[in-house]
Amino acid sequence: MIVRKIYYVLTYIVLPLTVLVGYFWPPAYWLLIILIPYAVIGLYDMLTTKHNVLNNYPVLGHFRYMLEFVSPEIRQYFVETNESGRPFNRIIRSLVYSRAKGQVDTQAFGTQYDIMTVGYHRADHSLAPKHVAESEERVTLGGPQCDKPYSASRLNVSAMSFGALSANAIRALNGGAKDGGFAHNTGEGGLSPHHLAEGGDIIWQIGTGYFGCRTAEGDFDKDKFAEKAQKEVVKAIEIKLSQGAKPSHGGVLPAAKVDEEIANIRGVPVHQDVISPPIHSAFKGPTGLMEFVQHLREMSGGKPVGFKLCIGKKSEFMAICKAILETGILPDFITVDGAEGGTGAAPVEFTNRLGVPLNEALIFVNNCLRGIGVRDKIRVICSGKVATGFDMVEKCALGADMCNAARTMMFAIGCIQALHCNTNRCPSGVATQDPVRGRAVNVPQKRQRVRRYHDATLESFREILGAMGKATVSELRPSDIRRRMADEGEQSYAEMYEFLDDGALLNKKLPPSFASDWNAATAAHF
Repeated sequence: MIVRKIYYVLTYIVLPLTVLVGYFWPPAYWLLIILIPYAVIGLYDMLTTKHNVLNNYPVLGHFRYMLEFVSPEIRQYFVETNESGRPFNRIIRSLVYSRAKGQVDTQAFGTQYDIMTVGYHRADHSLAPKHVAESEERVTLGGPQCDKPYSASRLNVSAMSFGALSANAIRALNGGAKDGGFAHNTGEGGLSPHHLAEGGDIIWQIGTGYFGCRTAEGDFDKDKFAEKAQKEVVKAIEIKLSQGAKPSHGGVLPAAKVDEEIANIRGVPVHQDVISPPIHSAFKGPTGLMEFVQHLREMSGGKPVGFKLCIGKKSEFMAICKAILETGILPDFITVDGAEGGTGAAPVEFTNRLGVPLNEALIFVNNCLRGIGVRDKIRVICSGKVATGFDMVEKCALGADMCNAARTMMFAIGCIQALHCNTNRCPSGVATQDPVRGRAVNVPQKRQRVRRYHDATLESFREILGAMGKATVSELRPSDIRRRMADEGEQSYAEMYEFLDDGALLNKKLPPSFASDWNAATAAHF
C-alpha cells in the first residue's frame, strides 16, 4: 500500500536523517514535532486490529473518521436543500425559529416545494372566508366520568422527560407553557422539580418504569402517585402504552445521562442505562387498562386520565374498545402517536420499521371510537411531526381534537437538529445532562420563544381554518385535505379511506374491512 510505504520512508529514513541533520544544524529538530507523533500514531495503527482502514492507511486513515464525525453537520449546512432535510427540513426549522424569535415568518417568491410531487398535501380555500374566534384555540379535556375537566390549548408540549432533556430545557418549556396558557407533558421520566419550577400546567405521563411513583422493585406505588397527582399544577394523567419512535420497546436513557440527580428522581442506579420494560406490570390486558384508568382518576381526585399509544396490530386497539364497552369505563382522552414521532434514543429498526403513520392511525382510532358510539365522549390528541398551523388543520380534519409538539418545541429553545440526542453531547444544551452544555439554554429568554412559537402557530391555525370557510374546528372533515397521488391526480382523505357511522361496529353486519380485526379482538387480553 502506497500509504504504508510513505509511512516507512518517513519513519525509518526521514526521521533518523532529521536527527542526524539536527546534530549539525539544530533548527532541523523542529521537524520532529511532526515526525515523532506521526511515527507513534502510525505504529499504533498498523499494530491494532480494531480498524481495517487504519491498519492499511496509517495516520491518513484518521481523516476518514474525522470527516465521518462531522458529516451530519456538513450535510445540513452544505449539502441538503431547503426541502430535503430529515426529519425536519430547513423550511420548517426556519419557520419555527422565526416564530419563536418573533421575527418575520413570511416567504418571498413563491413556494419552494414541488407541489406536483406524490404525497404533497394541501387544502381547498374558500371565496367566503370566515372569522375564527380565539375560543377555538381551546378545548375541554375530560369526559362524563371526570370530576375536574381541564380547559386545554389545541397545541401543547409533547412528552419529553427530564433526563432526555436538560434541566434548563425542561424549565424553559414549562415556563413557556405557563406564559402561554398551555400544557407541558412530562414524558415517562417522571414529575421532576424542574417541571414544577416555573408553574406551567402539567400532564403527568406514567410509563412502564413508573418513574416518580415506583417501588424499589420497579412496581407501581399508589401512595407516591396519589401524593403527586393531587398537586394543583398537575392537570391530567397520561398512561404511556407505547410511542411512535420505538413502539413495544421501553424507554431508553443512556448511562451517560444518568447522573445522581436523574437517579434520585427516577429511583434507579446511577451511571447505568435506564431501559424501561416494554409492558406495564400494574395491569394486564385491555380490561385491566380500563380499570387502571379509573383507579388513577380516583386517586388523582377526579382529574382527566387517558393513555398514549402508537397503533400496531389493529385488533389490539379494538380490544381496548371492547373493554370500554364491557367495563363502562371511559378514558378521558387517547393520545395517538405516529410512527414518524421522534425520541432521544431508540433502536434503528424500531424507529424505521414499526408503527402506523399518524394520519392513518388517526383515521383508524376515530373510526373505532365512532364505531362503538363513544367518539363524542373521548378527546383524541395526536403527536408526530406537528410543526405548523396547516399541520394542525390537517390532523384536526382527520380526527384530532388537540395536537402535541415535541421536536418543534425543542427548535424553539435552540435545538439545531444535530442528531446527537443519544450521546449527551448536544451542542445546543437541549438534549444533554452535561451541566456546562445545559447552561447554554437561557431560561428567561427561551420560555418567551416557546410561548411565541405556540401563539403564532395557533394564530396560523385559525387563519387557515378561516381561509377554508370554516368558523369552527368541528366543521373540518377528511374531505378538506387533499393528497397528490401517483397518477398525477388528487384524492381527498374521504376518498382514500372508509369512514364508519356511529355504532357501526355494534351492528350484526360489520363493515367488511373491519370485520376480521373486530372479531379477533377480545377485552381479556391483547
